[in-house]
Amino acid sequence: MGNRNGLTAQGKQPLFSFGVITDVQYADIPDGRSFHGVPRYYRNSIRILQNAIHKWNAHQNLSFALHLGDIVDGHCPKDQSLSAVKKVVKEFDKFNGRVYHMIGNHCLYNLPRKELLPLLSIHSDDSYAYYDFSPIPEYRFVVLDGYDISAIGWPNDHPHTIEALNFLNKKNPNVDQNSPEGLVGLERRFLKFNGGIGKEQLKWLEDTLKDASNLNQKVVVCCHVPLDPGATSREALLWNYDEVMDVIHRYNCVKVCLGGHDHEGGHSVDSHGVHHRVLEATLECPPGTEAFGYIDVFDDRLSLIGTDRMASTEMIFNN
Repeated sequence: MGNRNGLTAQGKQPLFSFGVITDVQYADIPDGRSFHGVPRYYRNSIRILQNAIHKWNAHQNLSFALHLGDIVDGHCPKDQSLSAVKKVVKEFDKFNGRVYHMIGNHCLYNLPRKELLPLLSIHSDDSYAYYDFSPIPEYRFVVLDGYDISAIGWPNDHPHTIEALNFLNKKNPNVDQNSPEGLVGLERRFLKFNGGIGKEQLKWLEDTLKDASNLNQKVVVCCHVPLDPGATSREALLWNYDEVMDVIHRYNCVKVCLGGHDHEGGHSVDSHGVHHRVLEATLECPPGTEAFGYIDVFDDRLSLIGTDRMASTEMIFNN
């Protein structure tokens, strides 16, 4: 599966490895374009996923796979939403290991949380989609719910919907609140297709990072919506990315943040040395091209070995 695209082989076996893919956004509809005119290949995306699963299984040494959100597209006809999600999940189930999902805005355009989360094997009594897991004792993965405070996904009368709409009305005066028209700089993130992380989840994040620090674990934070302006467009940032990063920067355990949502992808290293890698989308791969990969995890770095349009990236950090 691909090569290291110029990465130098380190001559050392990884502690473990895992597959990565994001923004499949499958729909059984003709190809289309984004708001900005970028071609989108709705039917082709599931073929790329199928090839990713095949390559991951052939690797034979991947501990799990990580899907960073947007399993089907918002243009999927609503009467096909449930069957479309099940169809893509069925492909993920062909992977010889556990797949960890997170929710994105397109997931929530199609199904309410109560229906969606069980399909993605995200087990929650209260429809929250944040959780953590440790593939080995030395590492912990923290999966955030970037649509905790959101105008989509929750019932219309849910407190988080009301909070999100009140917030948006203050921040974005446009009739179409998916439009950044008139918004300046980082304020362009205050769009309806983004979301925020609420107080309870922030408290959970702090407690989780505190526990990871006490256990001397290195942490990889995962969120569909990116957390650093250096790795993404201003229009694709989490509403309260700054609050989240304030919590993350209190603890030296977080080494890498992985995201999706911004289909072009990106990479930055923030002021505290945390790597932010936004992964390239499957949806925008023309037939004959692909975007997926796997990550080798070492004590001092994560090495992303990308396929085709997913750029390989070496993320070296201080222990």
